[in-house]
Amino acid sequence: QVQLVESGGGLVQTGGSLRLSCAASGRTFRSYPMGWFRQAPGKEREFVAAINWNGGSTYYVDSVKGRFTISRDNAKKMVHLQMNSLKPEDTAVYYCAAVGTDYSGAVYSTPRDYDYWGQGTQVTVSS
Repeated sequence: QVQLVESGGGLVQTGGSLRLSCAASGRTFRSYPMGWFRQAPGKEREFVAAINWNGGSTYYVDSVKGRFTISRDNAKKMVHLQMNSLKPEDTAVYYCAAVGTDYSGAVYSTPRDYDYWGQGTQVTVSS
């Protein structure tokens, strides 16, 4: 069983920054492709960013390219999402997610590809 716990959300002004973290359990964390998703009130869950098992490949939704950076530390079993130049439209609950063991190097951008989910952390960007 894999457990994911997000932290780092909060309230920030437009143009500000936040760093989200996701702490994972499980002995084989290093083999999991990871992703961040977000869900705003009344909207479907949206892909934000993904990273493959060793951090060698990343993928972002167009709306966050150049502003957000996903990274991972396999030794510490952590995944991070650095969010800069935040906008009000980034306001949402952000979820960390993990795919089961996959050493193919692939990254995944659809929710149904992910096997494990955290409980979410709220990010609010004020205008």
